[in-house]
Amino acid sequence: MVSDPHHPLKGRSFCCPDTGLAGVYTARLLQALGGLITNPQPPSTPWDAAFDWTTSGLMPLTGDPSGPPLQGPAALPTTARGALDAFRLVAGSDILAGCSGASLLSERAALLGLTRRGRVSANGSCRLLPARDGWVALNLARAEDWDMLPALFETDQSVRTQDELAHHVSHSSAQDLVDRGRLMGLPVALVGRTIKEEAAWYRLFTHGASTPVPRPPGTSPLVVDLSSLWAGPLATHLLQQAGARVIKVESTTRPDGARSGAPAFFDLLNCGKESVSLDLTSSKGTQQLGSLLSHADIVIEASRPRALAHMGIDAEALIKSTPGRVWVSITGYGRGEPESHWVAWGDDAAVAAGALGGTLDAPVFCGDALADPLTGLHAGVAALAFWQGGESVLLDLSLRQVTAHALAFAPRTPKGSVFRQQDCWYMTVEGHTAAVMEPEERTAQNRAATLGAQTRSVLEEFDIPC
Repeated sequence: MVSDPHHPLKGRSFCCPDTGLAGVYTARLLQALGGLITNPQPPSTPWDAAFDWTTSGLMPLTGDPSGPPLQGPAALPTTARGALDAFRLVAGSDILAGCSGASLLSERAALLGLTRRGRVSANGSCRLLPARDGWVALNLARAEDWDMLPALFETDQSVRTQDELAHHVSHSSAQDLVDRGRLMGLPVALVGRTIKEEAAWYRLFTHGASTPVPRPPGTSPLVVDLSSLWAGPLATHLLQQAGARVIKVESTTRPDGARSGAPAFFDLLNCGKESVSLDLTSSKGTQQLGSLLSHADIVIEASRPRALAHMGIDAEALIKSTPGRVWVSITGYGRGEPESHWVAWGDDAAVAAGALGGTLDAPVFCGDALADPLTGLHAGVAALAFWQGGESVLLDLSLRQVTAHALAFAPRTPKGSVFRQQDCWYMTVEGHTAAVMEPEERTAQNRAATLGAQTRSVLEEFDIPC
């Protein structure tokens, strides 16, 4: 099947399996890609979206640790349900059978034993801090981030404790901190500055040949995964579950940081992928990477554009040189200028889009790095749809934009009332009551490959000098 340019699903019909609000979201994603929805979408029942919060595992991750679990904004769990259903429809396979897309948003917390921490993110690296004229989210996930704090606050004093950090933020302008922090490469965001218009969930950044490449039935893509941590690995995990061959490429000196985290979570997202490790600090390593990329049908990467350009990797040239290649770029804020230089992780990017619990005067984190799994789900849908459509494209998906798109879907989702009965929390909405569920684990089918386990075999297969 060959589609019209930039509408990869044009000519294909889909019947959404969910007849509620999640089905409406599924339909919107597929229609944005040119798909035709054959079943009419019934009037939505917003309280269903409210109850998606109770089953998603997100509420126990939202709120103060000494208080009740909180419902977050809009219908974020519902959009995740709809996105996974969209991927299943495009793939033509019931991958992750029995799993709800909403539960994918909280499965890391289940595996790591995370819970709500109020103004500290569930994983402990990001903080919501009051500045002189507003609130900021500052994510100090790397040791070197702390070393940059004196420059951020324009002081010659060291900043090493949480109290010192809070003191300096409280005496600073929120906007000045964000502007200066972004120039320095720190993940920082303003609280309360939501995107007013409904943000597009992907952007077609570059396209190559105008004639799509036919995809014979039963063919599967070769995916090269250059990403790390959560969003990109989740997208390639979905593709691998749908039958793609996935080669995970890591630097020998700076492998995926998730390898040093909980093995159960790394295994969950990366089992079944082949592992190639290359010395990307050397010309030989970057040449090997370039050669491997020339064989890829789909590339998923999550670096700032200048990082790959520094290694001589030109995504736009690779798209234009090979018909039918799909390159998915996952960034914090997009590939445009100056946003392409801004650093973001899942928690601060979610805050930048407006995904918060509590109120603007007393904000708390919502879920666990929500922007990461939301973006991973949407990236999987886009990558597979465009590959099936045979187009050569460079797709730009940002953590903030995807989250903003999801927040804009059903902003008036009703808020429930949470109460405790015996040892359980419950939420009541419009006369309906449901138990608040804890995050749900998925178990990896196998262990992920050790770093570089298939390097030699993969390079030899593609006649790349070892």
